[in-house]
Amino acid sequence: MAGYVGVLVSDPWLQNQFTQVELRSLKSSFMGMRRESGGGLKLGELPEKMSRLKHVGENLTVEERTAVLQDSYENLESEVDFELFLRVYLKFQALATERRGSGAKNSSAFLKSPTSTLLHTISESEKASYVAHINNYLAADEFLQKYLPIDASTNDLFEIAKDGVLICKLINVAVPGTIDERAINTKRMLNPWERNENHTLCLNSAKAIGCTVVNIGTQDFIEGRRHLVLGVISQIIKIQLLADLNLKKTPQLVELVDDSKDVEELMSLPPEKILLRWMNFQLKKAGYTKTVTNFSSDVKDAEAYAHLLNVLAPEHSNPSTMTVKNHLERAKLVLEHADRMGCNRYLTAKDIVEGSPNLNLAFVAHIFQHRNGLSTQTKQISFLETLPDDTQISREERAFRFWMNSLGNSSYIDNVFEDLRNGWLLLETLEKVSPGIVNWKIASKPPIKMPFRKVENCNQVVKIGKQLKFSLVNIAGNDIVQGNKKLILAFLWQLMRFNMLQLLKNLRFHSHGKEITDADILQWANGKVRNSGSQSHIISFKDKSLSNGIFFLELLSAVHPRSVNWSLVTKGSNEDEKKMNATYIISIARKLGCSIFLLPEDIIEVNQKMILTLTASIMYWTFKQPMEDRPFGSSDSETGSFVDTSSSSNSTMDDTASESSLDDSSN
Repeated sequence: MAGYVGVLVSDPWLQNQFTQVELRSLKSSFMGMRRESGGGLKLGELPEKMSRLKHVGENLTVEERTAVLQDSYENLESEVDFELFLRVYLKFQALATERRGSGAKNSSAFLKSPTSTLLHTISESEKASYVAHINNYLAADEFLQKYLPIDASTNDLFEIAKDGVLICKLINVAVPGTIDERAINTKRMLNPWERNENHTLCLNSAKAIGCTVVNIGTQDFIEGRRHLVLGVISQIIKIQLLADLNLKKTPQLVELVDDSKDVEELMSLPPEKILLRWMNFQLKKAGYTKTVTNFSSDVKDAEAYAHLLNVLAPEHSNPSTMTVKNHLERAKLVLEHADRMGCNRYLTAKDIVEGSPNLNLAFVAHIFQHRNGLSTQTKQISFLETLPDDTQISREERAFRFWMNSLGNSSYIDNVFEDLRNGWLLLETLEKVSPGIVNWKIASKPPIKMPFRKVENCNQVVKIGKQLKFSLVNIAGNDIVQGNKKLILAFLWQLMRFNMLQLLKNLRFHSHGKEITDADILQWANGKVRNSGSQSHIISFKDKSLSNGIFFLELLSAVHPRSVNWSLVTKGSNEDEKKMNATYIISIARKLGCSIFLLPEDIIEVNQKMILTLTASIMYWTFKQPMEDRPFGSSDSETGSFVDTSSSSNSTMDDTASESSLDDSSN
């Protein structure tokens, strides 16, 4: 809610150190500590009580925290109010960050978790780079023309981003078609409600293309919190720049490997690793003997760039680039070479020699997009024809991967079949879905060198799955370690579905403690649509009539009457009309606040798993709304209390689907 942060904290400087989500969490911890101390809290009590706060408790001892307070404050018997509590927290956080930083690995990835540190400074070079990118790619946008080009020397970027339209449009540049632009509120003057809808649509869509937006709320965008806005923009731009680094978009990448086994390994790599492999492949051709392992320290002297551009565009080379000794001068010559090639680039020579990982990665990605130097006649492309068409598997992998990343696990998942094989991230996800269920005493944290430790982790994953009544026929921990695709997808589907049903159960006072089933969700959706005056009705989540999208549009209209503009809806009588409706449905649901990861094709093809997640997400959003905000006459249940529609709440059509996939894979 607007002004909420200001109510909690009056000091403007403190306001700028935290997101609203962080403040609410810390306020809750502060109030809990006060209650434990009988209504008052003294400075001297904080070192011990703050042990439970993640970054502070994990990295500093009680003695170290006490020493910090003794150095900073004369009287440790002083009463602590919330603002003093925050200042102490920042002191501990700074020391903890310094400790972690001394042993941290140099990462070349774009910002994965924009709120992982409280050192909220921004790079002016990165801001200038992203502004140039936006000015370039959105210059022709009809709505944004009056705001572009943005002046990088000002804070105009953050002001323009406050209505949500800019970032929604940027998401569509990165992954075309993600947002149905008919769902964006684009009036010249938006009211607070419309602005909030745009930011909700933006955040849910960003999650759906693979951005990590944990601990970021709509208010952070509305208030123009620079580090958070820039963090999201950087992730969106990275996704755009690396979009072609896969075999589907650029089959010529098979030239980087020798045989079909290596092709499969290449397909499992994240785009950033493929970009490094491509760069080293070209450098080897140029006779460059070093291996580039990152986009920071390994490229600071600009030598690798000089060799890369010489092999890709020798007609534009300058002999001086190879002979000049000064790194900055060489970097300037490299950029001149890129300019003569006509290659987009938004970094400066200074950014190269300072080793800015984000900007150097973007520069290499631009070079790859402009001229990748791969053969179009390579024989290895025939390897791709022998590989099975795993379109459905890749779509499900994508949905589950983005869902898991949205939970804020300790590591970003690039590929579920590779990154889950040691079991750790599955254990983390299980803990988030069902707190307290993991026995961490017998779990091994990465890096895990001993293979049997990975099996132990995965055995615990399977054991917990059975405890949660997942259907796990013929599956063992070693199947996960081996990367068995069908078994992993079957497990993840049941995990995602369990999370969904638990969320509904926790909100649902009419359930009387009973498990919520797929049939209950189906009954609720039909009841909502029927009570809105429509004749539409579905018999299951694989009902082919769902393909045209009309039922979901009627459901969305029933739970929020102003959400659907019926003049934009088609009859869904052909594939194009179905896709228009499906894209509109997904954008409207995200605009309301549904966190969903399906694609329009999932609706058109009636993928029952994704159809269930969509319906359940709409149901969950509806139940979260205060009664006064719901349509007149509606209640938590349009059909009365839930009934136990099955002798076993976990034996539903979708479990059967999971069982069959497990059985298939074990044959």
